[in-house]
Amino acid sequence: MIDLSNYPVGFHPRDFVVDWDFPASQDVVLRRRCESGEEVAVSALLGPVRDEEGSFPRDILMKVCIKKPGLDPILRFDGEVSGKDFKRLEFNIHSACYLPSPTSLNLSAYRGPSFSKLDPNLQDAFKEYLQAKGIGEDLTYFLVLHLHIKEQSQYVSWLRKLEALVSKDN
Repeated sequence: MIDLSNYPVGFHPRDFVVDWDFPASQDVVLRRRCESGEEVAVSALLGPVRDEEGSFPRDILMKVCIKKPGLDPILRFDGEVSGKDFKRLEFNIHSACYLPSPTSLNLSAYRGPSFSKLDPNLQDAFKEYLQAKGIGEDLTYFLVLHLHIKEQSQYVSWLRKLEALVSKDN
């Protein structure tokens, strides 16, 4: 479990709890229950490196699922957190789709148009809706910081394993 007190003030995912964060995996899952009873789940992982020098921060690929209490359908948003530097991060939505149930993975079902093709007013309304559900600056900064720290930890662990393997040969 993540000790959120280790993160600087302003980098805590407001009202979210870490639901899953296995050290050897690349992703993290956070959840929160809104005052309305809606459940919000966020799954995130680091996106690919954009250039050979590496870049910080790397984009964060996210899925946000929102479920109303007592109902099966889920509203799912796919997007990414990106920015040229740590001070100007932005959550960009790529798609919004309706899933009839948490277990429905019918890939051939119509998922709606590309988010960028939606009316700009509807795009803005979806963004405001997500902000009201806690998908905002606090969460995006936390995810960028946490996932980069997690990757660094995995890299150090890999180097230690490699060192142990090489030193056994000598």
